[in-house]
Amino acid sequence: MKKRIILLLLCCWVGFSQAQNANGANWIIGPAVGWQYQSGNFLKVGGWGLFAPNNYQYMKIHATANFTWMRSQTMVIPELGFTYYLSDRLIFPFVKAEVTPYTLTPKIGIGILSLIDLDLGYGFDMQTKTGFKPLKGISGGVTLNIPLNFYLKR
Repeated sequence: MKKRIILLLLCCWVGFSQAQNANGANWIIGPAVGWQYQSGNFLKVGGWGLFAPNNYQYMKIHATANFTWMRSQTMVIPELGFTYYLSDRLIFPFVKAEVTPYTLTPKIGIGILSLIDLDLGYGFDMQTKTGFKPLKGISGGVTLNIPLNFYLKR
């Protein structure tokens, strides 16, 4: 588990270091709110940063808190994710990976101007919390991304 988290953080750090070049793109940042189903309903609240490595592809790093009520328990699960948008049209197809202390969830989906993301994936159980059900299986969700700035410098 530790190795996976370190690998994910290393991948994120490489993305940050590439974005800091003088010719690189600025970041669009903002809050996000969404709903996800994965063995139960979750309210997702967090923040994100999006940058463009070139003129037609975008990458987004996001951190969220997933709130749920299952088996008479309230639970908050931290999550770190990475999204790779494959286009810059009205509809952005994307691939995404999300990791929590309990699951690893690869996803595919579409984004509408990167404001609304619709995704579908499968969660792989890495660890089950004592007294809680496993969070694995098919996952689907919708997220509203609210940009605080609207411009990417090229």
